This record gives sequence, structure tokens and C-alpha cells, in this order.
Amino acid sequence: MIVTLTANPSLDRTITLADTLRPGEVQAALSAREDAGGKGINVARVVAAAGARSLAVLPLAPDDPFDAVLRASTVAARRVPIHGRARANITITDPAGVTTKLNLPGARFEPDDIAAVIDAVVDACSGARWLALAGSLPPGAGDDFYVATIRAVRSRWGVGAPRIAVDTSGAALATVVADGRPDLIKPNDEELAELAGVALEEGADIADAVLPVARRLVPAKVGAALVTLGAHGAVLVDAEGAWAGIPPRIRVASTVGAGDSSLAGYLLADLDGADPAERLRRAIRYGAAAASLPGTQAPSPADLPDGDVPVRALS
Repeated sequence: MIVTLTANPSLDRTITLADTLRPGEVQAALSAREDAGGKGINVARVVAAAGARSLAVLPLAPDDPFDAVLRASTVAARRVPIHGRARANITITDPAGVTTKLNLPGARFEPDDIAAVIDAVVDACSGARWLALAGSLPPGAGDDFYVATIRAVRSRWGVGAPRIAVDTSGAALATVVADGRPDLIKPNDEELAELAGVALEEGADIADAVLPVARRLVPAKVGAALVTLGAHGAVLVDAEGAWAGIPPRIRVASTVGAGDSSLAGYLLADLDGADPAERLRRAIRYGAAAASLPGTQAPSPADLPDGDVPVRALS
């Protein structure tokens, strides 16, 4: 089973335009949709769509309208009661696949909320193979929230603890890399450069530029890094080697949630016992599938694009 934590869930509203976004003007929209979002929920939805067991842990007030959308998604979820409402994120996409996002702050965590969420995650991890800590942190949680969660899970379950993947950014990512020793992180290239405090080499192949930066962290601080590169694919770096893959051609509908689907694809491949190259290949296929769907829909195996995903070893 794969357990996910979404500390800052969001009601994702996606608006599709017929033309390029023109700030300051009135435009008609072609369509709109709502999805129960947040990185951990997105990962759980993809895992469930593939027929694997998933459990999404999230803070949620009993009367939050978000719950109706979450239930419609059929994701198995463990709700931790809190005060306040889940945030709403607004995504605007145009026919070229250009995405504009407005992310609102979430409900503030109180000390009791922090303890309750961590306790729920620890309990949910019984027998789990992976725990994915994914997304931004809500106000009040503190940059060390993921570190505290990792320590609690490992303290409770010892050698039976799940491996832990982290997909976040900024101070939360820096703190978990410094003090949490995750088994996997999933930054994009910009987040990786910010984390390492360096600029990627200009003019270089993006995969080759990412490798030395990731090597500053792997394996000294983290077990592995899956670095997503958008249209350029992704790079996987672990203690044994490094690989780069290129996605198949797709028509982009919305890039929102593509990185979450990439992480889900990687975890699914790992559950299947795939080698590193195939884990990377599956991550890229799932990320491409998500980018070809409107909104933050969870791709299923039937949505995976055809075409080769070339993977090469990096040195």
C-alpha cells in the first residue's frame, strides 16, 4: 500500500480558455471543472486508478464542502478533523497549454492539529510500502513538520517503516533534506537548484546540468532524487547511478498535477519491482499522461501515451 499525506489540501478549480489569457480584460471560458486536489491526494488518485491500494491522509473539517468532491473521487481517505476550510486553487489554461495558477493559503494548524495529523499518518502506515509526504505546508505547521512526521513514523515502525518520498519545495524541502533523511525527493529542476543553492549550468543539456547538483544530495542527504524537467523529461539519481529519460510527444492540456503523477508512476513501478530505468520510464509516462488531461484528473493506465521513452545512463 502507498500512504500519502496532504497537509494543505485544495479544491482545484480549472478554467479552460478559448484564447490566450489577456490580463485586465473580460474573456469567456470554454469550460470549468473542480477536483479534490493537493499533491498527496493527486498521488493517491493515480495509484488507485492503477488498481493499487492507496490511503490519503488529510486534515479536513467535518462540514467542509471539499469533502463532497473528495468522496466523488472515490479515493480512500483518512480525515483528521480540524477547524477551518480547505483552500481553493484556481488554474487557467489556454489552447497552447500555458497554465496560470493562483494558490490560496490553507487553514491554519494549531498545535493540537499538528499532533493529530502526525498520529493519523503513523497509524495509517501499518504495512505500507511507501509514505509520500507531498505538497506545501499550511500556516502554523512549521518548516519542520515533515521532519517530525518522518521521525514519528520511523520511531513507531522501526525496520517495518515504509520508505518515505517527499515532494515539496522551499524551506520545507530544505529542512527535510537537512534533517529528515528521506528515501526519495521529487523536485523539479528549479526547486533542486534552489535547494542546493546553485545555478544550473547555462547552455548545457538540462539532464547533464541537473546531475552534479543532485549528486550534492544523493546519497549524502537523501536516498534518491527524481527530478522532473517538464517537456524535457526527468532524471533519476540514486546511490548506484543516474538516468535521464525523454517523454513521448503529447498535446498538452494542463500541466497541473503532472509532477504528482510522475511520482505516483515511480512508486507504482517500484511496487512492481522495476529497475531504476523502468521506474524513471514509468514516472515520465504518467507525468505525460497527466499533462494531456484537463484539470487535475488522475491518469489511469489506459491514458498512458504511446511511443518510446528513451532512457540513457548519465555519468
